[in-house]
Amino acid sequence: MPDFIDISDLHMRTIIGINPEERINKQDVFVNVTLETDCRPAAKSDDISDAVNYRDLCKDIIDLVEGSKYFLVEKLAEEIARVCLSDKRVPWARVRVDKPGALRFAQSVGVIIERTRDDLK
Repeated sequence: MPDFIDISDLHMRTIIGINPEERINKQDVFVNVTLETDCRPAAKSDDISDAVNYRDLCKDIIDLVEGSKYFLVEKLAEEIARVCLSDKRVPWARVRVDKPGALRFAQSVGVIIERTRDDLK
């Protein structure tokens, strides 16, 4: 049975969208990530080197998102998945990216993707 790391509601601002004003003004996005991993080595050793360092991973996600200028939420989600899967201990990732206020009358709109390392080759 796999173990999972869950990172919830990373709130960032980025350029995202296809409309002219979206290419100028940063917008809020929320990112949620679930990573499959095996926590047993870290649980046994109590050593960070045996774990997926989710603090470093969050920094990498923040750097990617806040420095990006993608047109589509789908592209942003795919690139976040690529960052998550760069750790060899993570064979699978689920990424959800929400863009609040993107649709009138909706609190948020977003995408959820699931990827393996093989999917991104």
